[in-house]
This record gives sequence, structure tokens and C-alpha cells, in this order.
Amino acid sequence: MGRDRPSLTYSGAMKPLLAALSLAAALQACAAGPASVVVHPRGAHATTASGQPIRLPQGDVRLVLSEYVIPAGARLPVHRHPHPRIAVVQSGSIAVTNVDTGETKTYGPGEMIVESVDQWHFGVASGAAPVRLWVLDPLPAGVASNVVLRE
Repeated sequence: MGRDRPSLTYSGAMKPLLAALSLAAALQACAAGPASVVVHPRGAHATTASGQPIRLPQGDVRLVLSEYVIPAGARLPVHRHPHPRIAVVQSGSIAVTNVDTGETKTYGPGEMIVESVDQWHFGVASGAAPVRLWVLDPLPAGVASNVVLRE
């Protein structure tokens, strides 16, 4: 004989919490087994490359993940990003020059680039190999691109 159980409904705010708890339980179960999950932090930043505080768009966002392949020696045009942009160098090296500050920083494999917001800059594939980047753009709803070219 079965007992009547109350019906459970979850508000919109509870669903993400339940999903996070389920993920935590699954990861804990994996860690307890013969093959453990190992996390290697690759970077943590509170500011952009030029020292600006990181401020994500408010409201609904669309996450766009892109892979960039830049030929060795290629120079990107001078541009800016109206919204935050995070890149991770997969291979090669890239020198990014902030035109506004005059500062150049070179990034290599495994390094995270938190690009400047609304500051003109350009990149040069500075090594002998092409540069491969994973680029994440958290864009406000309705925004198609996070790149503005200098005319």
C-alpha cells in the first residue's frame, strides 16, 4: 500500500539551487570513487588587463564562446570592447598593446586575458606559431557583437 505524498513544486529561485546541489552531490560521488575529479585553477581576476574593475552586464545575458586562430605574425586591427571579454590562450603567444595607456602585455598558453573595456587596443601573434584563443563574451540581450573597430 502506498502513502499519499504531497506534491512538490519549486519556485524559479529554487531550481538553480537544486541544480547546484545535485551537481555538488554528483562531484562528491565522483571524488569518492576510484577516479577523482581534480580542479586546477588557471586564474582569478578582479580587474581587467588595464586595472578596471570587472563589471558584468546587468539583466539577461547571452554567453558567446568563440575560438580564434590568429596566424603567426598577424596584427589585429585597433579595436575596443564595450562589454567584458575573457580569453584563454590555448597555444602560441600574443602581445596586446593598450593604445590608451601605451602598455603592452604578452600572454602565453594557459594564461587568461581579461580584456580592457572601452579602451582601444590591438594584438600581435608574437611567436613563431599561430595563436589559438578561447574567447568568452557575456553580452546583454540584443547585442550581436562585442568588437568595435577604430576607423
